[in-house]
Amino acid sequence: MTDAPTTDLSFEDALARLEKIVQQLEAGDAPLEASIDLYTEGQRLKGVCEAKLAGATARIEAIQQNADGQAVGTRPFDAA
Repeated sequence: MTDAPTTDLSFEDALARLEKIVQQLEAGDAPLEASIDLYTEGQRLKGVCEAKLAGATARIEAIQQNADGQAVGTRPFDAA
């Protein structure tokens, strides 16, 4: 398990670590206790990735245009 707090990781670093954990678990070479620790870390990293994606989505703004196509402002991104 990594010593770095998962909340301090960038999205890319958290995702890369999560991918390594998945590979280790799929290989099936880790002892049971190590596999449980890896799975627990993977769950935390999954949460970090989801939170960072949600935060990024919330910051995305769509440009509002007037009838002439000129930018007149922004509005929050609506994924729906």
